[in-house]
Amino acid sequence: MTSYSPSTGETVWRGPVGEVNTIVSRARKAWPAWAAQALSHRVEVARRFANEVRTDADKLAELIARETGKPLWEARTEVDAVVAKVDISVQAYAERTGKKKRDSALLGTAALRHKPHGVMAVLGPYNFPAHLPNGHMVPALIAGNTVVFKPSEKAPAVGMALLECWSRSGIPDGVVQGLIGGPEQGKALVSHPGIDGVLFTGSAQAGIAINRKLAANPGKIVALEMGGNNPLVVIDTPKISDACALIIQSAFTSAGQRCTAARRLIVKSSMYEPLMAELLPMAKRLIVGDPFDDPQPFMGPVIDNATADGLSDSFVALLTSGGKALLHMRRPNPDRPFLTPGIIDTTEMEDRPDIELFGPLLQVIRVPDLDAAIAEANNTRFGLSASLIGGSPEDYGRFWANTRAGIINWNRPTNGASSSAPFGGIGLSGNHRPAAYYAADYCAYPVASNEMEQPRANIEIGIGE
Repeated sequence: MTSYSPSTGETVWRGPVGEVNTIVSRARKAWPAWAAQALSHRVEVARRFANEVRTDADKLAELIARETGKPLWEARTEVDAVVAKVDISVQAYAERTGKKKRDSALLGTAALRHKPHGVMAVLGPYNFPAHLPNGHMVPALIAGNTVVFKPSEKAPAVGMALLECWSRSGIPDGVVQGLIGGPEQGKALVSHPGIDGVLFTGSAQAGIAINRKLAANPGKIVALEMGGNNPLVVIDTPKISDACALIIQSAFTSAGQRCTAARRLIVKSSMYEPLMAELLPMAKRLIVGDPFDDPQPFMGPVIDNATADGLSDSFVALLTSGGKALLHMRRPNPDRPFLTPGIIDTTEMEDRPDIELFGPLLQVIRVPDLDAAIAEANNTRFGLSASLIGGSPEDYGRFWANTRAGIINWNRPTNGASSSAPFGGIGLSGNHRPAAYYAADYCAYPVASNEMEQPRANIEIGIGE
């Protein structure tokens, strides 16, 4: 398997495809000893991993930038998130899955403890090839699971660099392993009888396929982090420039390749003209360039030429279906997947497609008031992220109460979620197993126990002489 730099087309990494049975067997053999280790030991190994990432921070950030095309400044923030995840996961494990005991006199002790599931498959995406799979791996390992990590076939080099940091941390052989491969290897891993859980981040299409494949196997824990057709609502506000900056951050950070990116800008009609008067010039000024350019660009390329082709086709399809171009999406170099931001008014379209257009393409929809904006925000099968710009506390209260999403913000971007909070959505955005701070919940299962040091019981009713 080979990965290429989207910004230059140069080869970044090449390596052999993995053998699923061998890797899963090794993980199963390693699991009992790892699960039997004291929690303090597993935490110490995780902290050593964080130190190894710190040591390699510059090199890892450069690799992320080369393999995904995201600007170097943004790649550095991803590395920081990988390091921070360890302390957050330790705290979350103690809070979400800690031990509890309650003495009950003659009835003994009622205890609550948690056990690891076993061997967990982690399937990572290309947009955050270090941070997002790391968000599954660290809590899974702390809980006592072993991990088979399949990085995205579009970003295997970053995945292998993460595994190298785990190796240097002193983690035992077989406890965390990489599986290089494409969809075929991913499908084999998900359905393998030696896998006890599947932790997935990626598209709704792939997540639904996993869910369908495992529907008849309730013994496997499945956590799905999928995409979103996320609404960003703007109502009355005098802070037009700030609103536009929030829109830019929501829609075009990471070249729009975030599951929490704003896909639909829903604007109160009275705000439309003043908002567009500032938003369009601001979006035109965004620098799109190579991740290592100086000065640094706001956006790099999307992941590959096929993705750029699909987004360009989607822009044209929206136009031919009744959309009005406000800012044309351009492709400066037809041989490379750089795209400038595209903004299109789709208010007059009869049937707006309810899909995740994963790139720098923003649809604008005009509505008369907040109630109509909430109705339009909910006009989707997804339910990951939503944000309201402007309005009063009462307006936000209505928006929060009536909007269907797992992340709901006020005067903040739709993206940039905190790892110290749960992260997940409803509908086609997830299966009610939020990640980030709540990842501890699906990495271990609760065991309730009633315990006494000596047997004590009697039967008082229904015994004949």
